[in-house]
Amino acid sequence: MDSPLLGGNPVAPSRDLFHSSQSDGQIHKFPTFQEIRVLDSELWGAPECPPHVRDLRDRVTRFVAERVVPHEADLDAGGATALLHRLRQEAVAQELWGLPLPPDLGGAGLSLADYAHVAEAEGASDHAPAVLGSTALLDVNVLGEHAGHLRRVARGELTLCNAMTEPDTPGSDPALITTRAHPQADGSWSLHGRKWFVAGADRADLALVLARAPGGPSAFLVPTDAPGFHLVRELPILGAGGQWELSLAGAPGQLVGAEGKGLRVVGQRVRLGRLLRCLRWLGQARRAFLLMRERAMRRSLSTGRLADHQLVQALVFDALLAIRTTRPLVFQVAHLLDAGRDARDDTALAKVAAARMLQQVSDAAIQVYGAAGLGPDTPLPALFRTGRMARLLDGPDELHITTVARRVLA
Repeated sequence: MDSPLLGGNPVAPSRDLFHSSQSDGQIHKFPTFQEIRVLDSELWGAPECPPHVRDLRDRVTRFVAERVVPHEADLDAGGATALLHRLRQEAVAQELWGLPLPPDLGGAGLSLADYAHVAEAEGASDHAPAVLGSTALLDVNVLGEHAGHLRRVARGELTLCNAMTEPDTPGSDPALITTRAHPQADGSWSLHGRKWFVAGADRADLALVLARAPGGPSAFLVPTDAPGFHLVRELPILGAGGQWELSLAGAPGQLVGAEGKGLRVVGQRVRLGRLLRCLRWLGQARRAFLLMRERAMRRSLSTGRLADHQLVQALVFDALLAIRTTRPLVFQVAHLLDAGRDARDDTALAKVAAARMLQQVSDAAIQVYGAAGLGPDTPLPALFRTGRMARLLDGPDELHITTVARRVLA
């Protein structure tokens, strides 16, 4: 068959995987689900999806393409609670809800190594993890002693936001937090301080807050409708909302884990979160790559197709190289965590590589699209924004680089 990269006669795509709109005389259409399956086997390299996971991964790919992506604009706008609930019910009906959760919480009990292939497919849309219930994986691991919250989070009835970073202290060093937690006579805690860059704080039911207790940094659950919990302002990132600054003025909190062990609680969540983000960044990079591929093959100049120009071919090659060299690093982390092994260095390597990879691939796709890549007719601006943010999220590149290098050189 023709090359899956920039072949002369690709399978004629119809609507479609990701996005379709009318602009500059062309209809931007992208591969069908059937073509995606072919490209999955020919483009992305190792590791291949295990046979026992392929059907599930394909079902998730189809669900994201056909049920989530067409509603992205409404979900991006926020407030689409009824729509999100309906999509979640569809996921439940198709037995796609909470796949990485343990069976006793209604999930499929997939290992991280198996779920990694599904998470990569989910990554095609920012909203897919919330629709499919997999975001709860981060939360159930820290809610073991809060059984009531645990089951409601697993069912999608409660959502958590993560409040760690503060305006006046470096987010890369959580030991410097200034938010205070004071014990009360009834055994509860009263929290005072400010947090910012808290994703989804306006829609969350509970906030996981890191605060300094008398015994040291500790983790607390704070109801977002409690007295003393206030949203201060939204913090747009490169023009996009969803991040918030909040204040805690005597807000009540429930201790999670032991007093003084908050960094351990938060660290467990962050380490798993880095892996899941890397997998979803791979999915987003694949989305950007397929957009770039289609644009190069379909866009014609007076000198021929974009795909026939060597500089465009170089952009495509470098983007594919970035994806293929990053995937093994990320999937290795899943295997190490499944085995209970120390994955700190591997996670840091994967996180830096995946963040750089998404920024590179999305930037290349915008370059191939030209001015259209900066406009509202493709998801490329959002993908690029995510790629740039990825290099700071969950620790900046520099933190991971120096941490790994120091251990290697010790």
